[in-house]
Amino acid sequence: MQYSIEVNNQVEIFDLNKVAKQAAGAVLLRVKNSVVLATVAREDVQVEEDFLPLTVQYIEKAYAAGKIPGGYVKRETKPGDFETLTARIIDRSLRPLFPKGYAYPTQIVVMVLSADPEVDLQVISLNAASVALYLSDIPVNRPVCGVRVGYINDEFVINPSNTELKSSALDLYVAGTKDELLMIEMRSIAQIKDEFMPLVDPSMGAAFAQRQDMNEFSEELIVKAIDTAGRAILRASSAYEEAFSEHKKPDAQISLKPEIENENVAIYIDKIYKNDVKNAINQMAKSERASELSKIAKQILSDEEAIKEGWDEKLITNVLGKYKKKIVREQIINERVRADGRALDEIRPISIETNILPNAHGSCLFTRGQTQALVVATLGTDSDAQMYDILTENGALVEKFMFNYNFPGFSVGEASPLKAPGRRELGHGNLAKRALAPSVDINSPYTLRVVSEILESNGSSSMASVCGGSLALRAAGVDTKKLVAGIAMGLVFEGDKHAVLSDIMGLEDHDGDMDFKVAGTDSGITALQMDIKLGGISLEVLKEALEQARRGREHILALMQKANDEIVVNDDVLPKLELFSIDPSKIVDIIGQAGKTIKEIIEKFGVAIDLDREKGEVKIAGSTKKNVDAAKDYIIQITQKEGKFGSKRPHKNDKPKPIFNVGDEFDGVVKSVVDFGVFVELKEGVDGLLHKSKVQNPLKVGDVVRVVVSEQKGSKISLSLA
Repeated sequence: MQYSIEVNNQVEIFDLNKVAKQAAGAVLLRVKNSVVLATVAREDVQVEEDFLPLTVQYIEKAYAAGKIPGGYVKRETKPGDFETLTARIIDRSLRPLFPKGYAYPTQIVVMVLSADPEVDLQVISLNAASVALYLSDIPVNRPVCGVRVGYINDEFVINPSNTELKSSALDLYVAGTKDELLMIEMRSIAQIKDEFMPLVDPSMGAAFAQRQDMNEFSEELIVKAIDTAGRAILRASSAYEEAFSEHKKPDAQISLKPEIENENVAIYIDKIYKNDVKNAINQMAKSERASELSKIAKQILSDEEAIKEGWDEKLITNVLGKYKKKIVREQIINERVRADGRALDEIRPISIETNILPNAHGSCLFTRGQTQALVVATLGTDSDAQMYDILTENGALVEKFMFNYNFPGFSVGEASPLKAPGRRELGHGNLAKRALAPSVDINSPYTLRVVSEILESNGSSSMASVCGGSLALRAAGVDTKKLVAGIAMGLVFEGDKHAVLSDIMGLEDHDGDMDFKVAGTDSGITALQMDIKLGGISLEVLKEALEQARRGREHILALMQKANDEIVVNDDVLPKLELFSIDPSKIVDIIGQAGKTIKEIIEKFGVAIDLDREKGEVKIAGSTKKNVDAAKDYIIQITQKEGKFGSKRPHKNDKPKPIFNVGDEFDGVVKSVVDFGVFVELKEGVDGLLHKSKVQNPLKVGDVVRVVVSEQKGSKISLSLA
């Protein structure tokens, strides 16, 4: 049976009861030339543990794009990062739909069978998985819809194509039901402007690139975008329910675990041990809290009442944990006090140390309460960039900004083995990367890798990674556009009351109703992630939470700015990379006959050189600033000679002869006007910079101005008015 649903700028064609009929639920969804298969299967026996045993897998088949997997093994193996992150999005969107106490092992599998380059696979995969779950016999009675919202030409666009998304200033992914938002992922996309500005060496006169703006989003605009997504979700969810409700299987006869397994135990704890539980909850240290609760459980086990009723330790521990959650929430809602004594909007003490690792390029130890991240930045060249494949792209892509997040067991006091990064690590690293990416100049000649080692964790380690990562980049001498800070927020709902919590710790994350992470600058938001565990969230509460997050972010940014002002860069260990432009016709002189000249330069100065023949760009990289500068000066000397490079061999101590002398005066022509001054052509096509602080009257291109050479460093010439 086939249904065609036209909603939110795309036509979705669902095939029901056509494939995978032995699964509890299955659908085949086609949008344009993309086809995905979503299946749901469950076991008949509950797990003993008190959790939802849901597994979601998203698998991209290479044949979907007419490709054969690369490498030695010509078949799909372990999932790539995009597959893992997409599976995580589906999981986070569907998990809240399962009823409380559902404990049957359940698996949702989404397979991409055909991939259209213009279709958003994350959107259609969630929609297919949602319909498959809705049609199954699992007691989930609401379909979920996922939409992506772009911001193009100052207008919101629902489900933009992949090409349109590349020109969007916003990437907002929202999942929800008819009247509830359940999951939000947002990132701002740095925008390329039409204005031009010089790159590294403006005195060479030819190095130009487009300007990049960070493009943060205000809280008000984010709320409007989420509201736009909510209305789109309402349309699609209503359409799904109308189309598929008659095909939904009857709910299976399953049992749900009670929220509290034995009410008598809960009543006994409330009567005898309530104050003891409150005291244990309010222990500052996470380990102390767990230890105190364990002591209470053992005390109850030895009580006459427990012996008489036959309560075992497992039962008591289970009920005690749920009673603890009840006390935490009541204390927040009724007393407006948190377990560690903080006010609802209070942020834990923060300490920041930079460049504590002498041989690392840049490092930051960021500590907030009992959460501590050691974040390290490393600078590399183009050869260090990460290559990766995406099903909807023809060739391999290159990533020059990487963020890796590691969460060893000792950070929470566990003696667990170190393993490859799992979904949580990849998700947290991706969130931190999305938060910081707009602050990194896309024209940077460096490849950047940031690694966050979580040394201690009690809530919001991903946001500590954002803060530490922003400062680690600055500590490595990277001129990021702005500092970026992150804060984790929480929400607790009880009846018609609610509380918004700033800088949540692990206890509040576990026992609260929402985990809400916001990262941004002093001008707005660059990344946002929200997971709602129970029920939805109104726009009014969302506004309140975003405003409280903004105040918290500003507090953290002020502390980060102070630490930034005290950074001492490790110049001795930083690699040096120079990018400048020359006349493209001079590239042949640098290469020399059969590559002889460039080989000699590389050997003598110990550097790596990349040349772009079309743009005339020269990129020099080396381990020391001295050698890179010497190689640059020598190359400039070569390009200023007539004809090809002769028999003179380069020497690392060679210096170019001065082009001008300090005090020389010229009637120069203004060639370009930029934010920081004007470039004036002197003679033989050589430009000098007249800084804006030395300009008395506005100048425009073509003006003739009398200038004097005030300073020359290598090829860079500074001018003053004569």
